[in-house]
Amino acid sequence: MVTTEFRHKTLSPTFLATPQRGLVLAGKVVIGIGLGVLFGVVGVLASVLPAAGFLLAYGVETDLGSPDTWALFGRMILAFVLWVLIGIGVGALVRNQVGAIVGVLVFTQFLEPVGRAAAGFVEGLTTVTRFLPGAASDALVGASLFNSAAPGMPAEDPLAWWAGGLVLLGYALVLLVLGYLTSWRRDVT
Repeated sequence: MVTTEFRHKTLSPTFLATPQRGLVLAGKVVIGIGLGVLFGVVGVLASVLPAAGFLLAYGVETDLGSPDTWALFGRMILAFVLWVLIGIGVGALVRNQVGAIVGVLVFTQFLEPVGRAAAGFVEGLTTVTRFLPGAASDALVGASLFNSAAPGMPAEDPLAWWAGGLVLLGYALVLLVLGYLTSWRRDVT
């Protein structure tokens, strides 16, 4: 939503049409929230419906009548929304589309998991790593490989689900503010 504007040079006409850059970024945040909800609902439906059908076919209870199950679905959708906001913040801060995507993938899929696994072997370090974005997201949705570690590997003590959501919101807000204060206010050519 942001880096494409830098890449395809459409941000200049956007800012000419709406010179209040904060308003443009706020509009992207509002649309991002809507897209996060949409993709969250599609993601939940795409994973739950086939799984529920499979379980029902084998006579296994799906637990779809449980309020805890629906609360989990809500937290999953919230996680989608928060990650979209983080993505908008990263895009506003980094500006380069490939750099933003590769940077987020390297951090979330390699650096953070390796760091979290290594932190399990250093006493007291998991209290710090649980505030990383992936760990906060795991806490929000209530599932993680790190919480149910393999034998011999220490497990993390996750944040409460609501604290994980607040940590992700904090990352989103910090990235959005930094993106606005740095690259969003620079000249666009």
